[in-house]
Amino acid sequence: MCPIHPPKVPGPCCKASLQGWQSWRCLVFYLCFYGFMAQMRPGESFITPYLLGPDKNFTPEQVTNEVIPVLPYSYLAVLVPVFLLTDYLRYKPVLLLQGLSFVCVWLLLLLGHSVLHMQLMEVFFSITMAARIAYSSYIFSLVRPARYQRMASYSRTAVLLGVFTSSVLGQLLVTVGQMSFSTLNYITLAFLAFSLVLALFLKRPKRSLFFNRGAPAHRASPCELHQMHPSPEQPVRGKLGRVLGACRDSFLVHMLQELVGSVRRPQLRLWSLWWIFNSAGYYLIVYYVHILWNVVHPTKDSTQVYNGAADAASTLLGAITSFAAGFVNIRWALWSKAVIASVTATQAGLIFLMYSTHNIWLCYAAFVLFRGAYQFLVPIATFHIASSLSKELCALVFGVNTFLATILKTSITLVVSNKRGLHLSVNCQVSPVSPGPAWGLLGREAVGVLGEPAGAYRLPAWGVQRVDHAPARSEKGGLGCASPGGLGQDD
Repeated sequence: MCPIHPPKVPGPCCKASLQGWQSWRCLVFYLCFYGFMAQMRPGESFITPYLLGPDKNFTPEQVTNEVIPVLPYSYLAVLVPVFLLTDYLRYKPVLLLQGLSFVCVWLLLLLGHSVLHMQLMEVFFSITMAARIAYSSYIFSLVRPARYQRMASYSRTAVLLGVFTSSVLGQLLVTVGQMSFSTLNYITLAFLAFSLVLALFLKRPKRSLFFNRGAPAHRASPCELHQMHPSPEQPVRGKLGRVLGACRDSFLVHMLQELVGSVRRPQLRLWSLWWIFNSAGYYLIVYYVHILWNVVHPTKDSTQVYNGAADAASTLLGAITSFAAGFVNIRWALWSKAVIASVTATQAGLIFLMYSTHNIWLCYAAFVLFRGAYQFLVPIATFHIASSLSKELCALVFGVNTFLATILKTSITLVVSNKRGLHLSVNCQVSPVSPGPAWGLLGREAVGVLGEPAGAYRLPAWGVQRVDHAPARSEKGGLGCASPGGLGQDD
């Protein structure tokens, strides 16, 4: 007879391990669910028609030259403080700030009636943009480094799925349900209030990347030993000296010193420059494209506005191209410049199509392809920037790149859109905003890849323009721009 063995009872270590594994999975799932719900803003694709429609009755000139320019200005002002507070406060408070700012955005959108109210709305929206770093960084505090790549893909998928679902829902409610833009914005406000409640129940991590790294408890730091047993050559410093010494020995200062040294790497420098110039042009197009659609296809019938469908399609294509970029296997040291030049030329051509066409469907299609081209290179650039850097230095490099791109974007807005600058219409703005500044970093080599003579293009401050001496077309329907302050030849 075979002996009967009693069932094994898991020990306390196994139970703790199992509970930790289940807790980790629950936290990641909850964070991804929060990321999905935070993107549920079905009215966002229709903000511009709402502002220009009978509900608010703003003029295109007010929206183009007075309201939207506030966004890059305020974003530049809050980007660095929010970046530092995110790490110092350990993510959750900044996520709560983001949720509150979103609620304030839609309250001002629904209840505000003046240009000043809309400008304040843009200030709050800039805070939500700057606070995105909190969500993308939060997940790294929950898991071990071996799981970083997979968890990053989960969180990004949740965000993209949320954007896609939100855009489709908004388009269906407007086109099929014939819902007014005002009612759609109230639904958006309800979604945002729900996501704010979800943020209240997020677990606050104990560690962060720079300020809360968690020092080992079993040994004193060199600074503490010097303070307890000062040597004759190391006199006791005053309070100011200790503060300055702590700043000099801080982890963040060491990261900045490493950052200066890493700039000498050619691939890192190339892709960082692409990130700065191309992302500046990309976000300027995203800021103004809804106004351009309203100029190309002005309509009072909300059921004929397909902005949500265009946003949904561009999000889906961006997700597909981002996924496909992970399978591109070429000799990047040799072909990086050619790939950047090809994608940049494609983007410039698509922007020219948006600028020159009078068919709203071509304009939609050009934007979808433009966004997909940008999203194709983002993971490639991320890989080349992050592959040779530590996690902390990688975060710092992306932060600096984003800050420099914001400075460039704000400078272009100040010159092109501001009432004290050129004060151009949206048609004229979309033309110079093309992502051509990336050509400047490639020089003659990149232009030569496409078979064009090296001197065939001049590089103005905000784009690539063909040098020719033909007179500009100024007839109705042509490519000429109206004088500053006008709305283009079609209006």
